[in-house]
Amino acid sequence: MPRAVSLGPLAAIVGFLAFVEFTSGILQGFYTPMLTDIARNLGIHDADVNWLEGTQLMLSALVVPAFAKLGDMVGHKRMLVWSTAITAAASFVLPFTDSFPVFLAAWALQGFYVVWLPLEIALIWSRSRRAGHPASLTMKSAGVLVAALEIGAISGALAGGALIDVLPLTTVLLIPAIAVTACFFVILFGVKESPELTGGRLDLVGLVLISFALIAVTGGLSFLRLNGVADPLSWGLIVLGIALGAVFARFELRHDDPLIDVRMFASPSLRPIFITAGLFGVSVLGAQAPLSTFARTDPEVYGYGLGTQGFQTSLLIGVYLIAMIAGALSYSSVARRLTPRITLMLASSLVAIGYLLFVPLHDTYAQTLTNMVIAGLGSGALVAALPAAAAAAAPPTQTGVATGLTNSVKTVGGAIASCVFGIALASHLVGGSGSDGAEGTAGSLSGYLTVWIVCGLTAAVSVVLLAFVPKLAFSDAPEAQERAAVS
Repeated sequence: MPRAVSLGPLAAIVGFLAFVEFTSGILQGFYTPMLTDIARNLGIHDADVNWLEGTQLMLSALVVPAFAKLGDMVGHKRMLVWSTAITAAASFVLPFTDSFPVFLAAWALQGFYVVWLPLEIALIWSRSRRAGHPASLTMKSAGVLVAALEIGAISGALAGGALIDVLPLTTVLLIPAIAVTACFFVILFGVKESPELTGGRLDLVGLVLISFALIAVTGGLSFLRLNGVADPLSWGLIVLGIALGAVFARFELRHDDPLIDVRMFASPSLRPIFITAGLFGVSVLGAQAPLSTFARTDPEVYGYGLGTQGFQTSLLIGVYLIAMIAGALSYSSVARRLTPRITLMLASSLVAIGYLLFVPLHDTYAQTLTNMVIAGLGSGALVAALPAAAAAAAPPTQTGVATGLTNSVKTVGGAIASCVFGIALASHLVGGSGSDGAEGTAGSLSGYLTVWIVCGLTAAVSVVLLAFVPKLAFSDAPEAQERAAVS
């Protein structure tokens, strides 16, 4: 009875947070089947869709460190409320503009939803510590949240793909905005605040330094895409961003209450997790738009692609997301049998296999579907595992920061990959005379091959890195908890 009583409030919070992740899934799945329609409405090429993804990921990378730290300081629920309000406001702008700059700005601001999952994991961890076995409880809860996320993504993708074929784009784009508004009130009235807050003041100097570093790097990559790889300004911005990152690290080491405790990157348990998160972002974030536009490319016009319509594309995405749900829900049970470290390695291996299979097998719907299912199983496990593993390995006062860092580093990896993939796809825009008259809008096959090879190889590198993680990391074993306390 005492255990049931102690877990009751935690289960209720997980239930409300599952609705939040369901809404997050709607945002992540709803737009994907209609990216080509959005591109035509804005008058841009398929390759330029990566600008939407890249700018949203860049802003997300700036937002997560600040909101994760503020969550530890002033409350994880409070920051959930603020991020949801901003996301809702941005979502209501999208249906009412056909200006690419305005749409781009609103799309970027909508990216505030990326802070939801790390804030939720930190909130659950802070409450599960009182119930005992925080690592296992957080793993189970993370699996439930990610399953809700992917169910939302499936619902969003299926609804978006079906509605875009029968309704005007403006009407269709209103649906996510309404869903986020409902989510705002669920958080406001249904979620209780974290019991333990650290207080303190936000490291504004550190925030400015890391923001300019990320802007410089992603800006340099964007200019590379526009001006070519021989552009000196682009490379200068990238070098400046790296230099600012080094300055940020030195400043944080001397700060009493840093925005990001960079010493966590030296932890034998946390360092591979952060690197894996960055490499995972390449495929789970950077490859989303290319997969959608490849499926929509007409093989009769361009010689490759699947030629799917909106609903067919949403079905493809839906099966991929079902595989992610299976991976997320199976993570905790597999981890109990094989240890979290081995499970993470297996998940990364599935991602590598799935994307590398695209290189020889991409000509039919069935081949593409098979590859996405394999990659989806591994991706779902990683989405659930990475923030939970970071929470288990982090010092108790840095839970929000550690879980936020997995998302932030993953977002940076996705932003960089999005820029690189945009360059690859735009390198040889393919002309054609499709029924929509969209001549010269399809990305190159060599660009798509580059996307799949990079996604596969980065996942393979993660497998090697995770082999060096301590055996009992991310578990409730006393040895792991002792290491986390001193790391």
